[in-house]
Amino acid sequence: MFWSLIFLAATAAAAAIDTPSCRCTPSQPCWPSDQKWQTLNESVSGHLITVRPVAWPCHDPTLDPERCQALSAFKIYSSWRREQPGALQYPNWEALPSANQSCYFDTDPSVPCGQGRISEYSVVAETVEDIQAAVRFARDHGLRLVVKNTGHDFLGRSAAPHSLQIATYKMRGISFSENFVPKGAPRQNQGVGSTVTIQAGAVLNEIYQAVQKKGKMAVLGGAHTVGAAGGYIQGGGHSPIGAWKGMASDNAVEFEVITADGERVIANQYQHRDLFWALRGGGGGTFGIVTRVTLRTFDEKPAVAVNMTVAMPWSPNSSYWDIVAEFSSQVPRLNDELCSGYLFMLPKDEANGLNISVLQGTIACLDQSTAKPVDQLFDSILAPIRSHPGVTVLYNATAYPTTYGALNSLIMLGAESDITGGPVILGSRLISRDFLRSSDGSKQFAHTLSQLPMDNGAAILAHLIAGGQVQKNAHIESALNPVWRKTGLHIVWTRSWTPRASEKEIHAVKQQVSREVEVFRALEPEMGAYLNEAYPYEEDFQRSFWGENYGRLYAIKQTVDPRGLFIARKGVGSEDWDEEGFCRV
Repeated sequence: MFWSLIFLAATAAAAAIDTPSCRCTPSQPCWPSDQKWQTLNESVSGHLITVRPVAWPCHDPTLDPERCQALSAFKIYSSWRREQPGALQYPNWEALPSANQSCYFDTDPSVPCGQGRISEYSVVAETVEDIQAAVRFARDHGLRLVVKNTGHDFLGRSAAPHSLQIATYKMRGISFSENFVPKGAPRQNQGVGSTVTIQAGAVLNEIYQAVQKKGKMAVLGGAHTVGAAGGYIQGGGHSPIGAWKGMASDNAVEFEVITADGERVIANQYQHRDLFWALRGGGGGTFGIVTRVTLRTFDEKPAVAVNMTVAMPWSPNSSYWDIVAEFSSQVPRLNDELCSGYLFMLPKDEANGLNISVLQGTIACLDQSTAKPVDQLFDSILAPIRSHPGVTVLYNATAYPTTYGALNSLIMLGAESDITGGPVILGSRLISRDFLRSSDGSKQFAHTLSQLPMDNGAAILAHLIAGGQVQKNAHIESALNPVWRKTGLHIVWTRSWTPRASEKEIHAVKQQVSREVEVFRALEPEMGAYLNEAYPYEEDFQRSFWGENYGRLYAIKQTVDPRGLFIARKGVGSEDWDEEGFCRV
């Protein structure tokens, strides 16, 4: 009730602020002159660039076939896309369908490119001062401002048309402390223990390798080129070691942030406490620009890597979904045993000339020095599955002296790149532990999954990344959606289209995912979705992404950014603006 009242008060206060109703665009007199852009460039040591979509050389009137071919060779690599201000990881967010503007590599070269949602200019920041100057410039000139860390975003938050971009990918410093003391802590404070401090653009594979060399482990994600300090940690950050040590946001102890007035502040449990609370789960690109974050690290522990494949001949009447139900009912048990990882469901796979249904798991059982107890656990889980007619079960468990070693064997933590570069949208939902272990919950879950139309080779991904310490950390004060503390599975499915698809075809895909999300929502209406991996047109996003925390988040947003300089799609306060964050509604 308290935060509901604060929410209403904040809404009224926001409405009363004397702010232009719309931001400035290049066609308006308010758009900065060339001289003003030059002044900004000088203030950021020459780090301001004009931005064009990366496929610009592939289209008339600037067609350059040789250059186009050279660039096209890199288009599927996330490590390349993260360093291109004119690219995002998922190029559907580079396009602006409402203005019929796009610029894809694989479309008709005679059709000119449109700028789409790609920014007009970018400050490729190398220092905190670069970011401060860009923030103040956007504020003073009424510009739409976006933050692009590495561009890994499924909801289009790293871009907006006619905007000034701040790119942080060059800020990749990593440092360590044996016993970190947060700024402003009382003199008698004994510190929080060992930590790693990462700058805005440091990516997961670099951080994993640096931490591993120190004999430590940190709560990080499974993708290789995600910038950890950005939307990952600020959105909560699930991890393959979540059952052991909780969410990434649970383990953040301090943030350095550039606020909407261009000031640098340090937020932790002792100062700027509301901002600290909001940054731990409230979403990236919303409350300020995080330039560094400090995370707890932990002594390495042994772990067991499990590779599991359940396969059977495909048939519309097979018991495949019964097997999925049986395994899903055991997820809470796996959570409790600190077994985390990923399940891939391929209902129909015709690879290698076979026509089969596959359930594949890559799972790490943490804080385990030998494979024997893990073998016993999986023997009991897989025994009823083996009894299904025609089923083949392949299982292997290998003990490693370190968690890094086990995870690296499963998901190659040190790999340099991920495969991206295609149009895609997600559907997702968080499924509770209680639902999965209820009398028919796992059966309802599997039946709902079976209703998803899946093309040959398409997979549904279930993340076993909750329970355990994620559940036990319910006492931690943060903006993380409280339903995470009840979660057993994070389920994700993808839909895509070709760059040549018509707007009508793309709209049909979006409508399909919308219907599918509603079916999953009906399973557990009180649950929600992970805000970093969700349907990008989620209608009730406030409830789905933050639950009961939204009122307080909105109030903090109005306090730290009353003019709405930082607006992210489906982010806190975005409902006050139009779809692209240009005009107040």
